[in-house]
Amino acid sequence: MPLLLSNRQPDLVEFMDREDCDPLLLENTYRQFETINRLLSGWRRIYRNEIRPLLQKDQPNTLLDIGFGGGDVPVRLANWAKKDDFDLQITAIETDARAFEFVNKNRNGSPVQFQYLSSTELVEEGKKYDFVISNHVLHHLGSRQTEQLLNEAELLSQKKVIFNDIERSDAGYFLFSSFTPLLFRKSFIVKDGLISIKRSYTRPELQAVAPSGWTVKRQFPFRLLLIHEK
Repeated sequence: MPLLLSNRQPDLVEFMDREDCDPLLLENTYRQFETINRLLSGWRRIYRNEIRPLLQKDQPNTLLDIGFGGGDVPVRLANWAKKDDFDLQITAIETDARAFEFVNKNRNGSPVQFQYLSSTELVEEGKKYDFVISNHVLHHLGSRQTEQLLNEAELLSQKKVIFNDIERSDAGYFLFSSFTPLLFRKSFIVKDGLISIKRSYTRPELQAVAPSGWTVKRQFPFRLLLIHEK
């Protein structure tokens, strides 16, 4: 358990979540998500260990990404699957119109279908996907929102759900505050990243709020995977 960050701080608000935030800094943040995710989010390992073993060669596979942000994660997943000769059809959804505008301008021609809608709407439509994933969404949510989203993810998934998020720790906070100012400028990456760490769960905290049937795995560096398998 962390000492300096012993208590989660879910009431903090990230700069990019504010409606009046600087649009140029926000756009740079969406663009720089690709770099920070490559460095820290570990999706290559998640794809290799959690998704690829369940992909089928003889039929289309489907994946839903909830809260796509800058859109880099689903695009990379699609490219990895194509390289491995799998037909992985990816739908990525977002409820922030600014993120949707960003991908429309910057992700044209990608193999991912980006949509401006919510997981609730997909549940109401009766949609189903082999996999449901999300990156850095859980720490943004209140307890009721978390409960609702996890329930909807279960309903939408036919094989596996993977929520990838930060594990709150003193060491992670110190390291992030030390190296990110050298790499990320003119964006909200540094300020919001530090707020995100303060808002994030420890492994025992996340396991405590997870419904029955969900498991929490640690992944280097300072990551938590909340997983539900059918």
